[in-house]
Amino acid sequence: MDKQLYLERLVLKLETHVPLPATERDKLLDLPLTLKRFEAGQDIVREGEITKQCCLVAEGLVCRYKIVGDGARQILSLHLPGDIPDIHSLLIERMDHCLGALTPAVVGLIPHDAVRALTRASYRISEAFWRETLIEASIYREWMVGIGRRSAPSRIAHLFCEFITKMTAIGLSDGVTCNLPLTQPEIADALGLSTVHMNKKLREIREAKLIRLRANRLTVLDWKGLCKLADFDPDYLHLQPGAVKIASA
Repeated sequence: MDKQLYLERLVLKLETHVPLPATERDKLLDLPLTLKRFEAGQDIVREGEITKQCCLVAEGLVCRYKIVGDGARQILSLHLPGDIPDIHSLLIERMDHCLGALTPAVVGLIPHDAVRALTRASYRISEAFWRETLIEASIYREWMVGIGRRSAPSRIAHLFCEFITKMTAIGLSDGVTCNLPLTQPEIADALGLSTVHMNKKLREIREAKLIRLRANRLTVLDWKGLCKLADFDPDYLHLQPGAVKIASA
C-alpha cells in the first residue's frame, strides 16, 4: 500500500475546493500515516470514543451514521477517497456519531498532534481544512432539505447526482458512469426511507430511463432529466470552476 498515493488523494480532494501552492502540497505529503484495513460493515470509530487521530479515507466508501433507540440506522454522510470525515475531532475529541466502512476500506490514521502542528505552521492548510468543514456543513444542509422536503424519487435522484459529481471531481468517474457500492437498504438509510418504498421509487427512476444501476455500477442516461427530478444544483458542493465536467450534460 502506497502511503504517498493516499496522501496525494488528500491533496487532490482539498484542491477540488481551493488551489494550494507547491510548498503546502509538500507539507501535506509529509504527514505521518498509519494504514489500517476495515471490512464492510466494520466500525472505524464508535460513538463516545475519545479520538487522538484523524481518519483519511484511502480506499473504499465510508459513512457517518447514528443508531436510534429502536436500532434503526441513519446514514448522515458518505465519504470518498481523500476525505477526512473526522477533521472536527481536532477540537471535539469525543465522537457523537460513528464512522463505519460501507465497503472494504483502507483508512490512513494521522495523529492529531501532527495535524495541529501543520495547521499552526501553515495558515493556507488551516484554511483548507476549515473550508472542508464548512463545505461538509453545506452538504448537511442540503441533505436536511432533501429528507425534510423532497419527494422520495427526488431524494434518490439527488443522491445519485451528488455522488457522481463528487466522484468525477476526484477522478473516479467520467461524469457518466461510476461505481456506486451501496446496497438498497443503505441507500434507504441515507435518505430516511423504508427499503420497500425506496425500491419502488428507484424502479420508477430506472423505468423513466434516467439511470441504469447494475452490479453496483451507476450510469446516468439522462443527466438533465435526473437533475430536474432531483432539483440538483451543485453550487452547495463549492467545487472549483472546471473541477467537474459531466459528460452527459
